[in-house]
Amino acid sequence: MTGTTYTSIDTIPSIVNTLRMQFNTGLTKDIQFRKEQLKNLIRFCNENNDALCKALWSDLRKHVIECDVGEISPIVDECQFMIKNLDKFCKPVHTNKRFLMNATDKTYTRKEAKGVVLVIGAWNYPVNLLLMPVVGAIAAGNCVLLKPSEVSRHTAEFIATVLPKYLDPRAYAVVTGGVPETTSLLENRFDHIFYTGNGQVGKIVMTAAAKHLTPVTLELGGKSPAFITEDADVNITAHRLMWGKFFNNGQTCVAPDYVLCHKSKLEPLLKAFQDTLIEYYGKDPHISESYGRIVSTRQFDRLKELLDNCDPSTVVIGGQTDREDLYIAPTIVSPITPEHVLMQEEIFGPILPIIPVDNMDEAINIVNNRDHPLALYVFASAKYKYNKILDKTSSGGVLINDILMHLQELSLPFGGVGPSGSGSYHGEKSFDIFTHSRSTMVKDLMAEPIAACRYPPYNEDKEKMLKVLVYGFPTGIGAKFSTLGSFCGAFWNFMFKKPESYSKL
Repeated sequence: MTGTTYTSIDTIPSIVNTLRMQFNTGLTKDIQFRKEQLKNLIRFCNENNDALCKALWSDLRKHVIECDVGEISPIVDECQFMIKNLDKFCKPVHTNKRFLMNATDKTYTRKEAKGVVLVIGAWNYPVNLLLMPVVGAIAAGNCVLLKPSEVSRHTAEFIATVLPKYLDPRAYAVVTGGVPETTSLLENRFDHIFYTGNGQVGKIVMTAAAKHLTPVTLELGGKSPAFITEDADVNITAHRLMWGKFFNNGQTCVAPDYVLCHKSKLEPLLKAFQDTLIEYYGKDPHISESYGRIVSTRQFDRLKELLDNCDPSTVVIGGQTDREDLYIAPTIVSPITPEHVLMQEEIFGPILPIIPVDNMDEAINIVNNRDHPLALYVFASAKYKYNKILDKTSSGGVLINDILMHLQELSLPFGGVGPSGSGSYHGEKSFDIFTHSRSTMVKDLMAEPIAACRYPPYNEDKEKMLKVLVYGFPTGIGAKFSTLGSFCGAFWNFMFKKPESYSKL
């Protein structure tokens, strides 16, 4: 996608205003309308599967299997889940009243759309990370403005061109562009912003949103560790860890960023890593159709600089690069220390450093001296071993004895904590994040004789009644009967003996 195909900055305010006017008509609040749009999104994925895979190949050299597993099928699954459960999600939720004065009233929360929401996607999973939150936004009844990442230009151009043919253009729009266009977008008022990307841009998004007091969901990243304990299964660990790390060429926000390996497992693990990589990609991954590429020369140069700053003797597997082809081989760097250059920032590429540790307490300290990661992985056979790590660390999510798979489970919310993100989505959480729970109370008019004790002028009888209505009856049979008697006496005086009585009611 070239700059000439970007959305004109001058038109962005009118696009946002048009969506807001459309939301105010109530079009997207209709549940059947929402279901139809979700069905159309499924059709978009199914009817354009080959074209989407072609665009993803052009951007990231993703194999069709990685396209389906990591990009397209999750959108279809999420849509189907929402269609099946939408009626239930939209029902008012009745509450258990705790205030005695409201005992005869109706109290519930209404699940209402927030309004016009902005979804900013990421380049590493340009279909999934753009459309997955959009599913929740549609299901919740919002109008949506989509901003695909310009870095994955082929996919962004395809979505911008084709998706509007499937979703109702009155309620959903796509804006394309780079930093100037995104900056212009953020100057507008939205009712929610959902951003997936890095922390630096996340701060910019949050700062812009603060000017309008707009709520924000940030799905960021960070250095996600993988613990390998002394009782881990080496063969299974190698297969699952190598798959998860080098899926999408390591350009995954929850990819294991570094390994904390018990020293007793280091040598057998390195051997298993080597054997597994040959099994997956052959002796020369450069010619393997199953192995992806770096998205851009900018990202390639960043990763190449990291490699160049490593001691060559520590590059125990891989290390080969080809800038013209944006190729970096699956690379293992070992051993390193927590102060190593590879530990200074999220790697976000096919380089995996290993820190040998004497015990898991040492590993836990290394993790806790850093920002909370988006994901945390533990390979261990004994339950007490991984529970100890979970008890003493914090992360957005956790997966024991595997990599990445928790993202596919719709019953689990996905999100970060602290610098790795705020807010979560997937499954029902995708609906909730774009919904306002509107507290609603319907007062009982027939209860006015009781409610009237709150009105001035105040007196001792009203005070006695209000104490019971506010604080309830005390525990203990004797105290309850005593308080009930006091309440009844006060109510009798209030209704029939005082000048301000409500006896005429």
